[in-house]
Amino acid sequence: MPMNNILGVLTSSFRSPEIRKKILFTAFIFFVFRVFAHIPVAGVNLTQLQALFAENQLLNLLNIFSGGTLANFSIMALGLNPFINASIIMQLFTFVFPKLEELAKEGESGRQKINQYTKFLTVPLATLQAIGMYALLRSQGLITTLSPLDLIAFILTMVAGTMFLVWLGDLITEKGISNGISLLIFAGIVGSLPVLFGQTVSTISSENLFNLGILVALGLLVISSIVFVNEAVRQVPVHYARRVRGNRVSQAQSTHLPLRLYPGVIPIIFAVSLMLVPSLVAQVLTASRNESLATIAQNLTIWFNPDSSLYNILYFVLVVAFTFFYTLINFNPQKIADQIQKYGGFIPGIRPGNPTAKYLLFILVRITVGGALFLGFIAILPSIARSITGIQTVLVGGTSLLIVVSVVLEAFKAIEANLVMRNYESYLKK
Repeated sequence: MPMNNILGVLTSSFRSPEIRKKILFTAFIFFVFRVFAHIPVAGVNLTQLQALFAENQLLNLLNIFSGGTLANFSIMALGLNPFINASIIMQLFTFVFPKLEELAKEGESGRQKINQYTKFLTVPLATLQAIGMYALLRSQGLITTLSPLDLIAFILTMVAGTMFLVWLGDLITEKGISNGISLLIFAGIVGSLPVLFGQTVSTISSENLFNLGILVALGLLVISSIVFVNEAVRQVPVHYARRVRGNRVSQAQSTHLPLRLYPGVIPIIFAVSLMLVPSLVAQVLTASRNESLATIAQNLTIWFNPDSSLYNILYFVLVVAFTFFYTLINFNPQKIADQIQKYGGFIPGIRPGNPTAKYLLFILVRITVGGALFLGFIAILPSIARSITGIQTVLVGGTSLLIVVSVVLEAFKAIEANLVMRNYESYLKK
């Protein structure tokens, strides 16, 4: 999106009372989110907890995604992870259970029901994660053994914090700008930037100022590449022949079927969830008195160190695999081909039906290769940057930048769509 276009969108959006109200409402929800992010859960030793996060890069990475709520162990410490996991599970269930697939085809009402089921599923997932968090904290001596009543209160507090965060996201989606869940994840990442910047500056010496310059240049290069790849679309031409139905005659027309290079950041979230499991298990087993379990914990810690070659290779492979998996789940070539044929459409040079489905699958696989490799590189970029620059506080890496840039572009497109809906077609000419 050109700079003059961005300035035009911002200027015109604040001239519109309705859009200005949406933007201010979104900013207010951000403020509420940041306030509650600093309300800690009772009974946790925050000093030792922050020291643990400083020593563990994976936990520190999770803290960045939660906007600092995890290291502070606020009532929102679980963040939106349970809801994201529930959304992923519901998307998979949609392709497994015919009734859910029928709901997805019912339009807005069906999507609302699926969203409601997703929230119902979020509660048990948040409960399990709260129990796991308690086990981890207790194994590290950061929290004392709680009585059954206190444990229930602890779990309910964590679950309530997640559901409150989901409610804030729904408010932004309904009354604010763009997708609320994406914007809250964006706010969490951006909220951690000042702290991370301070940590980076404190570790910089005169000897590695050159490395800092390399890091900044690398960051700018990554941002520009994310914008380029995010906006890249393969346009598949589709022609619709002239049709006659009774007295109605529909004219022949041509359109395009847009195919993106990658399906967003969901594959990285999948891969991160799996890569965190061995490290979290190692954290729990470290406190065990059994020598065999302690040895297993030590080996897991070495193998799944974020700077180890094994970790980065496995992480890269998982991201690539999940990118193909998630793309093929969300885009069904056979279904798209049937819909094109149903409405009298065809791709030039390709016969309708199964040949169209095979052609779409061929194109989809070919462009997904590039998108999957790009996401894999983005995922392991922090480790590469640390090895090149020697700056160990490089934790806001490609994944965070990918989320931030994607959400900003999505928000600008939402604002631009609102402007067009309100007859602001001439705002770009100003």
